[in-house]
Amino acid sequence: MEGDEQHHLSNGNIQNVFMDPRVLTTPEDDPNDSTQPTSQDESRPSSDMTKAVIGRKHFLPTGCCYDDRMKLHANADFSQNPHHPEDPRRIEAIMKEFKDAGLIYSGTQAELNDLLKQSPNSWMWRIAARKALPAEICTVHTVAHFEWVKSLSLLTSADLRQLTQDFDNGRKSLYVGNLTYEAALISAGGAIETCKNVVAGRVKNAIAVIRPPGHHAEHNESLGFCIFNNVPIAARVCMADYPEVCRKVLILDWDVHHGNGIQNIFYEDPNVLYISLHVYANGEFYPGQPDDPDLPDGGLGNVGLGAAKGKNVNIGWSEQGVGDGEYMAAFQKIVMPIAQEFNPDLVIVSAGFDAAAGDDLGGCWVTPACYSHMTHMLMSLANGKVAVCLEGGYNLRAISRSALAVAKTLMGEPPERMTVPPLNRQAAATLEQVRQQQAPYWECLRPGIVPLAELQMQGTDRLSDVIRTSQKSILGDKYNLVPLYVQRNKLSRSFDNQVLATPELHKARKILLIIHDPPEVLAQPDAYDNQVLAHNAWVADNLVPYIDWAISAGFGIVDVNIPQHISQPTDTDPFVPRPSETALQEQTKELLCYLWDNYFEINQSSSITLMGVGDAYLGIKQLLTSRDAKSKIPCILSFVSGSLRPVKSDIDPYLSTWYKSNSLIYVSPDHACWSDEESSRKVKKQRFGNVVCADIRLDKGETRGGGTDKRDVGRMLKRYLFSLSYLFYLHLTPSPFNIPKLMKEK
Repeated sequence: MEGDEQHHLSNGNIQNVFMDPRVLTTPEDDPNDSTQPTSQDESRPSSDMTKAVIGRKHFLPTGCCYDDRMKLHANADFSQNPHHPEDPRRIEAIMKEFKDAGLIYSGTQAELNDLLKQSPNSWMWRIAARKALPAEICTVHTVAHFEWVKSLSLLTSADLRQLTQDFDNGRKSLYVGNLTYEAALISAGGAIETCKNVVAGRVKNAIAVIRPPGHHAEHNESLGFCIFNNVPIAARVCMADYPEVCRKVLILDWDVHHGNGIQNIFYEDPNVLYISLHVYANGEFYPGQPDDPDLPDGGLGNVGLGAAKGKNVNIGWSEQGVGDGEYMAAFQKIVMPIAQEFNPDLVIVSAGFDAAAGDDLGGCWVTPACYSHMTHMLMSLANGKVAVCLEGGYNLRAISRSALAVAKTLMGEPPERMTVPPLNRQAAATLEQVRQQQAPYWECLRPGIVPLAELQMQGTDRLSDVIRTSQKSILGDKYNLVPLYVQRNKLSRSFDNQVLATPELHKARKILLIIHDPPEVLAQPDAYDNQVLAHNAWVADNLVPYIDWAISAGFGIVDVNIPQHISQPTDTDPFVPRPSETALQEQTKELLCYLWDNYFEINQSSSITLMGVGDAYLGIKQLLTSRDAKSKIPCILSFVSGSLRPVKSDIDPYLSTWYKSNSLIYVSPDHACWSDEESSRKVKKQRFGNVVCADIRLDKGETRGGGTDKRDVGRMLKRYLFSLSYLFYLHLTPSPFNIPKLMKEK
């Protein structure tokens, strides 16, 4: 087939030579124009040219590399419908999409030459694919691996079918055929020629529509649909052939699977920055954990070794289902800042399109518009020298539309207009973890990152502990509140100083048990370096007036602060997310049941008024469903900004009715329970207790709009202090307590 190579080099027509597209790039026949070729040698094949030429990129076309022979890699059983997702039709579908969109010229070469002289951006220039040389393959792979792939062409179809049966499962996930070696050489050679044409300045940028893909192939084995690792081979060849202009290479891999092969090949190379956006799913998503435990996987903490630390950036999503919002945020927050600081000479995109919407294997939602925006951002690097090399992508329609969007952007069309959806919480946490991992190596990521390990060596405390210690001191000085002893267990450190009470609590006949979230911390960081100075931060604590009133009314006070950080033996994470509702209820239940058993239940003559503030109000439900406490609790008052939950018990059928009659639950006017039809219906039926809309007003008397947040709780507390007066009145009233009736009379 080598004799037929020239048949695959043209823009739809058979040619005998390869013409250098730079001869087409001058807008006028000006002999002094710097964009004209300087010698006839420039018309030689690019594989013979190792000198880069500087020209005006506006007058250069976008390159496109394709060769039909890469479709020869197919099943050894020669079935009409290939069983494997890595289908030969993938590259054919992309090229058809390019032709249908008018990006590939179908006329004669002479006509194309004239057209590109006038308008270099009208058509793509076809870059000739060729077979990679053994020496080029072995810049990345071992000789033994090259020889193994070469030996495939000598096997019988029966042998190949048996190999495919053995390999096409698990992490290996590979099939082989009679012409796999031939196609793999052309795929690698196509990547080489694409990148060399970009580096040399013969085209302004380029896209290589190649297969089999490469980014999973390790230096010593084929893996995950991949035979040779095309992009690293092309990078190494360019760095060797153009040492003056191609010293630093950025490889951006947006395939939905982690490019383990590329990572491991360059893991100790400081001149290659590898950034991968992929689904990681705690190491369970393909390619998963390597067989060799010494090899790193796609985890966020794998940043490179030695001088290359920081040159490996894994942005591994915790689950499938991510889309435009997550990828755009990753580019804006991580990819582009690091890439600009690295300042590469060449950008190679390992462009798998299996994260595209419609690809069932990837299960993600990246649109063609998002791919065009990501491409456009990368074009701002390396003087626009961007080479896009196809990797995965298995839905023919999705891969074609996505590749077309990338190609149009490379040719100079503005990115498609898009509406960026909001970033989901888990992905935001992932990006923040990447920042923390990479901040030691990149100046652009350091603002706002707390070097916790260094601080702990100097002696430091979390602000939440400092604030509670301060509250203990203030409440102790003003009201003589003292810490209640909490028996030591695995959570004992978290509960230190979290429960404060008036002295001689056992003598109190009326007790106000306040269960609340920690105070809110508000800070104004420095606009330049994100530093927060102590005098620019405030602690908002709205409970003091309630404690003031209760003590003056003769109540005993138990102040329970529900910590939102559970201390661990090793505290190494500077950012600890807000606990889940389940975790919050569990730790609140443990604490309140302990207090009930050891302090409240034994005080037979006391009555306990419960007051819940913020998310911690969920602890009231845990106490009521875990202990038979109704007889000692005349009423419940809560101020809620988060989720409303019903109080019911499988063993106490009367609890729900009792709770409806003895509770007063304030929520803000813009709480979701008023706008959501299902929640509103439940509120009317008092499924969540007696829920009341709090009339929150600002100083000018206007109703506050916007979403419900923690500050709503503070406004409600300030405005509804009178509710405690009603509760006090009820303690003195022998008649049955009914809050709805009381509020109506009021």
